[in-house]
Amino acid sequence: MRYLTTIFFFIITIHLSQSQTHEIGVFLGGSNFIGDVGATDYIAPDQLALGGIYKWNRSGRHSFRASLMYTNLEFNDLKSDDPRRQERGYNFNSKIIEGSLGLEFTFFDFNLHDGKNKATPYLYSGVSIAYHNNYFFPHGKLRSEGTRSFAFGIPMVFGVKAKFMESFVIAAEVGARYTFSDELDGSAPDYDNDSPLAFGNKNNNDWYVFTGLTLTYTFGRKPCYCVF
Repeated sequence: MRYLTTIFFFIITIHLSQSQTHEIGVFLGGSNFIGDVGATDYIAPDQLALGGIYKWNRSGRHSFRASLMYTNLEFNDLKSDDPRRQERGYNFNSKIIEGSLGLEFTFFDFNLHDGKNKATPYLYSGVSIAYHNNYFFPHGKLRSEGTRSFAFGIPMVFGVKAKFMESFVIAAEVGARYTFSDELDGSAPDYDNDSPLAFGNKNNNDWYVFTGLTLTYTFGRKPCYCVF
């Protein structure tokens, strides 16, 4: 967590030195997991998710965005529609901290300095990295590996945002994270899909989803947008 926090605030410090428009705020919502343990619903938030977001609005159509998120992912076979998972009954929670960096594109021009209230859908993608504990299931019993790993991923976010009052932007968004790991749910101990303790679909990596609201405060001098 210390390294992710340092990177997050380093990015903010760099951008605050520019004469462009900035946004800083919070995310509040829920999370759910999609993998080899638990339910397979795509959007079914069942755990609280919190985070911080920073944006540097490079133009009225795109922004650089950084975020730091925290949640306690739930893995619960009893919430699955699959009878085999319900019978197996694996159930545990795992805390993750995620840092993300990328670009946000708006469908319509979103100039925060023209004095008008406006709204637009948007897309966000980039790279993410989730810091998590490792688990495995010897003889069907949950055990911690005593290690932690980083799961790199690709965030795929769709949302709708609107300016209100003078300096605030509120948004509702759904963001799926495809990870390059199959270890978040303990189905591939030590990243080894050939381990005798591995189970589930060995060809599918883990996903998790953040669903919620963001509220950001805008500040900075009126920009002179450059061609980029």
